[in-house]
Amino acid sequence: MAAAIQMNMLSKAVVGNAAPHRRAACATPVRLAANHKAALGNTLALKQRRNTKVVQRSLKNDVFASAALIDGKAIAGDVRQEIAAEVEQIKAKTGKVPGLAVVLVGGRKDSETYVRSKKKACAEAGIESFGTDLPEDVTEEELLEVVRKYNADPSVHGILVQLPLPKHINEERILTEISYEKDVDGFHPLNMGYLAQRGRTPMYVACTPKGCIELLERANIPIAGKTAVVIGRSNIVGLPAALLLQNRDATVTVVHSRTPNTEEVVRSADIVVAAIGVAEFVKGEWIKPGAAVIDVGINAVEDASKKRGYRLVGDVDFEAAKEVAGAITPVPGGVGPMTIAMLLQNTLEGFKRELGV
Repeated sequence: MAAAIQMNMLSKAVVGNAAPHRRAACATPVRLAANHKAALGNTLALKQRRNTKVVQRSLKNDVFASAALIDGKAIAGDVRQEIAAEVEQIKAKTGKVPGLAVVLVGGRKDSETYVRSKKKACAEAGIESFGTDLPEDVTEEELLEVVRKYNADPSVHGILVQLPLPKHINEERILTEISYEKDVDGFHPLNMGYLAQRGRTPMYVACTPKGCIELLERANIPIAGKTAVVIGRSNIVGLPAALLLQNRDATVTVVHSRTPNTEEVVRSADIVVAAIGVAEFVKGEWIKPGAAVIDVGINAVEDASKKRGYRLVGDVDFEAAKEVAGAITPVPGGVGPMTIAMLLQNTLEGFKRELGV
């Protein structure tokens, strides 16, 4: 089910698969800001092709920030265009399209918003969208029956139960009931187990960690032979992210609440994936110069200057970290847009497996 990534003041559901060793990176939107001593008060965008990258340098307030900004919104847009094109090609040959079923329980506003965005993304990609909305007091058996119905429906290639579920429902039982062949969230024990074993390929990998790897690969950031640190060990993000990096031959350390020397461990990393759900937990001085930083966190902090009374920040102190890192994802606009893109990609991959293409 779509992963719920913690927000301090809000809660926002996020989630999705990445086959190990994904395809080569395509044109990569990366915005580069770096320090420059010349005085230029306005922003200059300088585009140039280097291998498969598009690099944009921004000159602003006479200061070049040091880190390349990995533009998740632009990369997600590219992925979604690729998916739409492939769906159209398959439809032209077979007359069939992928189908994604989303089950929503209760009336949480953030979950409702997220489900609407998924349905909109499906429509734009040419994926048929199925949906079942259930009341907050639905019984566990009633919810299981909905899941079983979609398991048996040949027009549905992916099933997603929006998390979190009400407290009276056993979340593990519901997620395990989803057929692992339609588990586009990648949470089924079989998919998690295959991911953890060398030489095995899961049907699906959770969307958010899959999106993290996609960002690194499309930004042409080397993983093999590098030292990677994942901050956070959740089943939704931290654990699968660590396994994906390990499967790509990184040397991986997982930092968690009982790690005594977090700062020291993080400072050793060539790649940092922050997924702890604590606003600006990772300080700029923790970052190794030139490291790649993937910030999964989405946290709301009070800000009276904003119309909503708050602003969104990540798990990394972005302003400090960007002065040290070699590449970094912003919040918002980094990992977040990749989650739905990976969900669509997972659904397409399940559809293709069924067709044998």
